[in-house]
Amino acid sequence: MEEMNTQRDELLVCRNLTKQYGKVTALDGIDLTLKGGRIVGLLGPNGSGKTTLIKLSNRLLQPTSGEILIDGKKPGVESKRVIAYLPDKDFLPDWMTAPKLTEFYADFYADFDMDKALQMLEELDIPRKMIYKKMSKGTKEKVQLILTMSRRAKIYLLDEPIAGVDPAARDYILKTIIGNYAPDSLVVISTHLIADVEPVLDEAVFIKNGHIVLHRNTDDLRDETGMSIDGYFREVFKC
Repeated sequence: MEEMNTQRDELLVCRNLTKQYGKVTALDGIDLTLKGGRIVGLLGPNGSGKTTLIKLSNRLLQPTSGEILIDGKKPGVESKRVIAYLPDKDFLPDWMTAPKLTEFYADFYADFDMDKALQMLEELDIPRKMIYKKMSKGTKEKVQLILTMSRRAKIYLLDEPIAGVDPAARDYILKTIIGNYAPDSLVVISTHLIADVEPVLDEAVFIKNGHIVLHRNTDDLRDETGMSIDGYFREVFKC
């Protein structure tokens, strides 16, 4: 029974996962297991394979070889129901206002919490009558995150969620992430802004040139190295 529970907690599993684009290898036989109840930083420089891994998890790409499992299943219709995905590109209808976008999400996702979304729109002072197209880049990213985190999902995959917002909003956004995921859910934050997200991370996954070079509990890593996660990252990836 204990073994079954352990396997059930494994929400994202990669086994010898490889993805190639022609002659370029974006992911090179990676093995990775991420469990529920954790906030995990997927950390690496641009071109390291972070976005490729997230897209494979969402079945936006197909593996060249190996496998990836989402809550015990191959990515597909069933896995999409348990994933709340925030891509690193604009993806929303640009003619809608923020309240209309919440209605759009509520119609599309059965697990969408409208009350939570409207509360976050108010707390972040998102304009109600402005259409998405006319919003600033930072405001757009806030709206995208609000919509994503208002779902009651098993897995949240957030690709650069704070890259375009001001430092004051980053603190609120990170508190929003912490306060809006269930205790048994998995949150994966892909970012290069390690110092900003470090306080909320339970685990760190360092990825470089398509390889997982480190996967550790953040408290253990700080104790062992005597460094912050950001400081250790800079040592590992220094030029």
